[in-house]
Amino acid sequence: MRSQGRTAGCVPTMGALHAGHGAPIARARGECGAVVMTIFVNPTQFDRREDYERYAKNLDADLEFCSARNVDAVFAPEADEMYPKPGAAFVEAPELARYLCGVFGPGHFRGVAAVVAKPFNILQPGAAYFGEKDAQQLAIIEQMVGDLNFPVRIVPVPTVREHDGLALSSRNRRLTPEERRAASGERSPEKGKRAALDVLETGPAVRVEYVEVISPRMRPVDRIEGPVRLAAAVWPGSTRRIDNVLCGPGQS
Repeated sequence: MRSQGRTAGCVPTMGALHAGHGAPIARARGECGAVVMTIFVNPTQFDRREDYERYAKNLDADLEFCSARNVDAVFAPEADEMYPKPGAAFVEAPELARYLCGVFGPGHFRGVAAVVAKPFNILQPGAAYFGEKDAQQLAIIEQMVGDLNFPVRIVPVPTVREHDGLALSSRNRRLTPEERRAASGERSPEKGKRAALDVLETGPAVRVEYVEVISPRMRPVDRIEGPVRLAAAVWPGSTRRIDNVLCGPGQS
């Protein structure tokens, strides 16, 4: 592709592709001369073995999904290709990984950084497209790319949601009840968190892992003076769900 003068846009995924993945593909198609999809369920970012084993895997269906959207190439390695021996070198983002999901999944973001850095080096795309649903992951990848001078442009893509507001995810198929998210116009982050918790606690059997009000760049805030993200991780039943909503002036 590079020899033909085409810039490749990379869309990293863990497979189980759904309509939400169509948005970054379409964005990459509109901005790049070729689209490359990565499909790899990364074992190093799961802190529970059973969660890794339960993750939906259907490469044939994923390849059909890519073909229907004219993806130019798919990079779908096996685990022993990506991790041929125990690794001794890792990428860390300690500041960004020390709260939210990083608290409840130690080592998770180190696994994320590794599995993103490897395809960047192997494929050498000009741009990479990530959904904003995993906002903390996106912030860590942006930090890694900037600090380590990866020649890759990181492009955030807005979250695609279902009719009830739930962010599209392969894990949604494992949910029985569905929860809604709420945001507050409060200046106090604590009151904003309390308002979200009040809504979550009215739902059936939802265990809240965290609810936090943070800056758009994933930093803690003492007072809401502009746009913020309301980020949450909850367990409706046995399925962990994360989401975040941008709130504040100009946001609904």
